[in-house]
Amino acid sequence: MREPLVFLPGMMCDARVFAPQVVALSRETMVSVAPISFGERIEEIASGLLDMLPRRFAVAGLSMGGIVAMELMRRAPERVTRIALMDTNSLAETPQSAAEYEPLIIKLRAGRLGEAVEGLLPPESLAPGAGRTALMADVQAMAACAGQEVIIRQMRALQRRRDYQSTLRRCKVPALVLCGEHDQLTPVKRHGFMADLIPYADFQVIEGAGHLPTLEAPEAVTRALQAWLAQPFVLQTRADA
Repeated sequence: MREPLVFLPGMMCDARVFAPQVVALSRETMVSVAPISFGERIEEIASGLLDMLPRRFAVAGLSMGGIVAMELMRRAPERVTRIALMDTNSLAETPQSAAEYEPLIIKLRAGRLGEAVEGLLPPESLAPGAGRTALMADVQAMAACAGQEVIIRQMRALQRRRDYQSTLRRCKVPALVLCGEHDQLTPVKRHGFMADLIPYADFQVIEGAGHLPTLEAPEAVTRALQAWLAQPFVLQTRADA
């Protein structure tokens, strides 16, 4: 049996965002979905998870979950056997982008959850087509379950996050960098940049998907994850090549 696989969902999301992959991958792999809702700093969230996670594990993070995955690798590289980063961002917030969360926090505190959700995940960041409306409804439902205080904590954590470029350069485990072609929140070009930082990373762009490819193109994402899980543990370093 492979090492355990831990999924980390994005902001406002829960296990439902990985439902197709959990069903498919759990046939051969021990799969879990860990919450990223405890703590107002990425470091605090990761520290709490390390107390609960298996001794060694593979991690796949979507959006904010990818940022937490990078922090797990930074803090405990000996425990992370492989890493998948999906529709995420290795860069720290700029002062301007960090300030853009504040009006959304005000909306949440005023009970305007729906408006805040669309501010955090604009519909145009998803793939165009008939499925966009239904998917936004799913995100709204997950956000309602999370609640305003959890979402505000997650925004605070993102505002304060560090830059993970140096962490990616030190990565020596099988890595997958994946992005939906229509993702406007974390565009394809940014993922290409992340993949270039990681020795021998597999970079895949998922057609017909946006910021939530796990739900927009589930079969394609599952295939990419299966290939990633099948890669050998040991990678050559560039110096050895």
